[in-house]
Amino acid sequence: MAELTTETTPTSSCCSAEAQQTCCEPSEKAACCEQSAVGPTCGCSAGKTPEADIRETVRARYADAARALTADDPASCGCSTLNHRNRRGSEVFGRVLYDDEQAEGATAESIQASLGCGVPTAVADLRPGETVLDLGSGAGADVLISARRVAPSGRAIGLDMTDEMLELARANAQAAGVKNVEFVKGYMEDMPLADTSVDVVISNCVINLSGDKPKVIAEAARVLRPGGRVAVSDVIAEPETDEQTRADMAAWTGCIAGALTEVEFRDSLTHAGFENIEINRTHQVHEHAAAAIIRARKPLN
Repeated sequence: MAELTTETTPTSSCCSAEAQQTCCEPSEKAACCEQSAVGPTCGCSAGKTPEADIRETVRARYADAARALTADDPASCGCSTLNHRNRRGSEVFGRVLYDDEQAEGATAESIQASLGCGVPTAVADLRPGETVLDLGSGAGADVLISARRVAPSGRAIGLDMTDEMLELARANAQAAGVKNVEFVKGYMEDMPLADTSVDVVISNCVINLSGDKPKVIAEAARVLRPGGRVAVSDVIAEPETDEQTRADMAAWTGCIAGALTEVEFRDSLTHAGFENIEINRTHQVHEHAAAAIIRARKPLN
């Protein structure tokens, strides 16, 4: 999920520059959090860690995106939009990346709502009977595709921290008539799953949104069974990217915390104990960043 552009003009006072500066100042934190319990908010992150600030920013944007996908919600802040194109106008995110065969099992609505930079299910080599975990499952397209491929005895689990996306995903699963799916609320830095409980971990352009990417990768290793594998699509940054360029990438690809370089991603996988690491770039999403398929396997022993 990487194409929430930040270069937009707010359409309501909730996301005005003035509101963002004061929304969660300590003196106004109670009122801000009270607002967030019943509707959109500019973020309730004052006094939290940088990782929590990033998480809240991502959560608020994807909640707003889910509302935009389902209806014109008058309560929506309107401070984030879906942007599937790069600067040259080419579609580099979302629905355009799925052909008919790759989308089989998903509803048209879930594919239309895709916010990813690839199709991890196309390279995950899913087999009947396996348990698949999709990190940042969003509207559920990759979970539904996975569920069909691991049926009848396998199951697919979608993990997302955003209530609005979970509601959308469950509605899409019901519309598809899929029974071997489960959508769970939680953080990918602290997955609410038991050790060695899944066979495959997939994700579609969400690891780059985490404020602690090595922790996400370590958690993936924890929940995978011996011999289990990861197959994820993500954004890879060019080496030695300066802060100005990273800020520009954030505006155009939604990489809030900054994407890892190929070396950093490989090192994080190695440190977590993965082997047979493959990182293959697929297409450019920015002058200094590319989408890539990352695959690796957890050792049998």
